Amino acid sequence: MLVSLALLLLGALAAVLTPRLMARARWPEREPVVALWVWQCVVAGVLVSFALSMTFSAAAAWQAVRGHVFAPAPRAVVEAYALGGHGRWSAVMAVLLALGGAWSAVMLTREIHRARVRRRQRRAELLVRAPLLPGEEPGSGRLVVLEGERPDAWWLPGAAPQLVITTTALRRLKGRQLDAVLAHEQGHAKARHDWLLHCSGALATGFPQVPVFAAFRDEMHRLVELAADDVASKRFGRLTIALALVELNEDRGVFGPCPAPDAQLPLRVNRLLTPADRLTAGRRLRLTAAAALVPVVPLLVALIPGLSALR
Repeated sequence: MLVSLALLLLGALAAVLTPRLMARARWPEREPVVALWVWQCVVAGVLVSFALSMTFSAAAAWQAVRGHVFAPAPRAVVEAYALGGHGRWSAVMAVLLALGGAWSAVMLTREIHRARVRRRQRRAELLVRAPLLPGEEPGSGRLVVLEGERPDAWWLPGAAPQLVITTTALRRLKGRQLDAVLAHEQGHAKARHDWLLHCSGALATGFPQVPVFAAFRDEMHRLVELAADDVASKRFGRLTIALALVELNEDRGVFGPCPAPDAQLPLRVNRLLTPADRLTAGRRLRLTAAAALVPVVPLLVALIPGLSALR
């Protein structure tokens, strides 16, 4: 029972403290790819903590579960976990955590279903606005040009991903700006940022009161754009992608004095025009390694009593 409580407390502390620590940090804007990795590892650590807490609580509450969990373990190992004496509270904890896990699966399934529905609707709209030519196969072209008075460009993921761009955007984007926009959207597709957005959205929707999940969703939306900006800037330069962002969005009021729905765009442009120095390779490596250890911590907490009994 003590191991279950320790794991639950560990997951709760990580869920509460991580958003505060990451909000104070200044390096994520300089290294968005590393920051994406850190957030994924922290959330994975929280989920692993809760899953292990549920497992040990169920083992403490029901003999059948205990037999499966500790089937190959010596008697001394089972006794080291002190699973007896708290059957009722262990059962309540196990059921609540199991319901949380089931709810997470439901939210993720719903998020993926909604994304597929939206994708089908957008593809249907594309076929209406840009009908196929005789002999042309659906999804055969990676670039689709639409007539439109508003400059816009977006990546449509799926089995046959496509970049959709309006004629107004084509007229506005000069020189290599179009190539930079294409590289930006391809950066999203190559890194499968859509899956990160689905998972973070599902967790935040299912558990809106859990700080780490809400922050995870917000940061994923911000960091994937910064990471894609960096992909484009490495190939075509920071000034090129910054000017492309301005050309595509200057008519939407996002660069005015009043708050706009996409308030991150001016910050992205400023970041591209006034880049901060990147972290050293050694520090990036240390951050990556430290983040990878986060999901391992609850595993160590779960194994310590059993390993101690085997000495």
